[in-house]
Amino acid sequence: MGTWYEVEKLPAVFEKGTCIQATYTALSDGSVRVLNQELLSNGQISSTEGVAKVEDPAQPAALAVSFSKESPPGPYWILSTDYKTYSVVYSCSQYSPSLHQNLAWILARSRTLDKDITSRLRGVLAAAGVHLDRLEVTNQTGCDAMA
Repeated sequence: MGTWYEVEKLPAVFEKGTCIQATYTALSDGSVRVLNQELLSNGQISSTEGVAKVEDPAQPAALAVSFSKESPPGPYWILSTDYKTYSVVYSCSQYSPSLHQNLAWILARSRTLDKDITSRLRGVLAAAGVHLDRLEVTNQTGCDAMA
């Protein structure tokens, strides 16, 4: 729970800004409120709210996240975390036999993360089959408006 800052990611069409962060809040029904925010180039803060749910209590790191009632929930798998410094998250959705979408994020409790830790977390993503050459560093500078 709490706020996590995006350090690196696979490109996603729904993320266009800088200073990207997510705040997770436990809800009374056991689900988690997800508030994603980013700073757009015009200085405005864009927010998207969703809900994450554990689908199988035997696998608490495998969640389903929904940001719209019109679309089905997407997978959100926490591959690694120490709960206080970093988390590695992966998602793969298959839309047809020839169309799928891979998403991945390295998240941190601060806007920067030690390069040795980031390198180790890239290894976690590589082990999950993520093409590291597609990872992008998220711009976390000039984020005063996000405070």
